[in-house]
Amino acid sequence: MKPETLSFFEKVFEVARLIPHGRVTSYGAIAKYLGAVRSARMVGYAMNGSGGKDVPAHRVVNRNGLLTGKHHFDGTNLMQQLLESEGVEVVDNQIQHFKSVFWDPSKEL
Repeated sequence: MKPETLSFFEKVFEVARLIPHGRVTSYGAIAKYLGAVRSARMVGYAMNGSGGKDVPAHRVVNRNGLLTGKHHFDGTNLMQQLLESEGVEVVDNQIQHFKSVFWDPSKEL
């Protein structure tokens, strides 16, 4: 991570860029990693504002593996399509085998 002068959103973007292809994490896991346990909603706001910043926002879902941010993507099922193109199975807006594809930055970084 860069110096503490980075804004919270920029720190969120940095973590999101580290999520491996074919894996997902949650808003809360990113918030926890950044030392802001109760800021999952702010991570969501950051993901919403990540367009054009080369951030794989499609890999960030809610704590239950639901595609709660899908309405922020162009097209009806773009978030799901991006995940499926990486081998992540999604049924009814729910990531299948969530525990096996979950990436926890607190443990992985």
